[in-house]
Amino acid sequence: MKSYLSLIPISAKVHRRQNRMTLLCIIFAVFLVTAVFSMADMGVRMEKIRLLNKHGSMALQGLSSNETAHTLYSTAIVLFVLILISGVLMISSSINSIVAQRTKFFGMMRCIGMSKQQIIRFVRLESLNWCKTAVPIGVILGIIITWGLCALLRFVVVEEFSDMPVFGISPIGIISGIVVGIVTVLIAASVPAKRAAKVSSITAVSGNSQNTKNMTYGVNTRFLKIETALGIHHAVSAKKNLILMTSSFALSIILFLSFSVMIEFVNCLMPQSSNASEINILSNKNSNSINSELLYKISNMEGVERVFGRRNLLDIPAELNKSNVPSNTIDIISYDEFDLDCLTKDKQLKKGSDISKVYGDSKYVLATWDKESTLEIGDKIRVGSKELEIAGLLKFDPFSSDGNTNGKITIITSGETFRNLTGINDYSLVMIQTKKNVTDENVKAIHDVVGGEYKFNDQRDQQTTSTYMAFLFFVYGFLAIIALVTVLNIMNSISMSVSARIKQYGSMRAIGMDEHQITKMIAAEAFTYALSGCAVGCIVGLLISKLLYDNLITSHFNYATWSVPVIPLLIIILFVFIASVAAVYAPSKRIRNISVTEMINEL
Repeated sequence: MKSYLSLIPISAKVHRRQNRMTLLCIIFAVFLVTAVFSMADMGVRMEKIRLLNKHGSMALQGLSSNETAHTLYSTAIVLFVLILISGVLMISSSINSIVAQRTKFFGMMRCIGMSKQQIIRFVRLESLNWCKTAVPIGVILGIIITWGLCALLRFVVVEEFSDMPVFGISPIGIISGIVVGIVTVLIAASVPAKRAAKVSSITAVSGNSQNTKNMTYGVNTRFLKIETALGIHHAVSAKKNLILMTSSFALSIILFLSFSVMIEFVNCLMPQSSNASEINILSNKNSNSINSELLYKISNMEGVERVFGRRNLLDIPAELNKSNVPSNTIDIISYDEFDLDCLTKDKQLKKGSDISKVYGDSKYVLATWDKESTLEIGDKIRVGSKELEIAGLLKFDPFSSDGNTNGKITIITSGETFRNLTGINDYSLVMIQTKKNVTDENVKAIHDVVGGEYKFNDQRDQQTTSTYMAFLFFVYGFLAIIALVTVLNIMNSISMSVSARIKQYGSMRAIGMDEHQITKMIAAEAFTYALSGCAVGCIVGLLISKLLYDNLITSHFNYATWSVPVIPLLIIILFVFIASVAAVYAPSKRIRNISVTEMINEL
């Protein structure tokens, strides 16, 4: 052996099993960054092709200031930072545990003359040695996943992604993946390397430097059994390890809650209404002049899924029963039964609304609402000689471009109530939902039936359903990866922690502690980490969630209000505790299969 560094490949072979999870963490970090930056690069290339086809080569001069390019790359950079932090915490936790298991080895190296700087260099180079395997695998996986996603967007989603390159290689994605792999490992190895360098020569005799401070008091067993108390003590006694484990668990929760905001953002950016139509027929000058018989004709035509219509009367004098609201004018709009059903289906009604009262010929109506509105459920509005009662409020105004009422009162009635109130039977707007297999000939036939008397608006090319589904696919995909990494990280951390204390468990077995008690001790340690991680993760995650919601959503959609994301919160907490339970099983089984003598003599 020419140099102590020759031990690195030997050590990698000997500790292949312990290093497996750390390699997996590096692969995940590299794969995610490669895929994220590659997808951003493919998106910019798609935008470049689109601009070339539409405006020619002159359009490329403005690509550097293109909003789409800026959005894609800025999002990729944010994800890069989050993945980097997550990777550092996970890998650092693994290396810390590996160093703890090899205390005797580093003590022996000090005995034969290795300096502290050489120990630090050894740990760092040993960590970088993992990159030789993990980084190429992560990059290749990132490229393959990028190809798959691009193919999915181009051939399945189509529409806006018809110019998406499929088998493109992104230098930016590859370089970013390599950088995150190396930088993550170097940062993660820094603290464990210094910890290894502090191992004294005397430790080579004892073989365990963990928690070597003399105990001046016993663990508290007044309320807990000895094995549970010892498990909690193991978790909280090593402060640095507790902080690292808590931070690692908490970051997974923070990432999950942060990316859950993106789902709400996509919903606001591209709202998908159940009553969205592919074809609209509008009356001239917004009058109620479309004959109701036309609806029945169109509904029986080829390619038509559903036909429904709306009537309206604008700026009608009305009186509210509130003293602080003067006499005003209101807009009245009728909804057919399907339209009313969609309000419930799309969850557009505020809590306390009772839409069942609105159906049929009734005195009940719905009203649009925003934060500045003074309307409440139960308020009464007098229109002419008839008094109407508000049975429900919409969360926003669907008839304005920004969702705000801007001080305007708009009420929604059923078709029967509108006819009874106004005597008007014809429509101002007819909306047509087409079948998936509708053809241009079918649409032309509908246009011929409508004739030139009304405005015919074909909106099939303006539908955003495919783009919406693509965005949701990416967001949910990333959330699934976060959940998977959370499970792997917890299982790895608990397993490493148990391995680092294997001699302690052997000693406890030797003095009479049974396998069931050992399992309970490991479970108590695991759930201590889980509880502390959940507490920190939920507090910080909810604060960041609200901050992101206010900046991304509320600042652009004033009607949107942040509320505690109960379902995402329960999902990630459930994942954490399921992972903690799973993490206890493997180490417990390993201890059961090892004799007491083997555990005591294990390095």
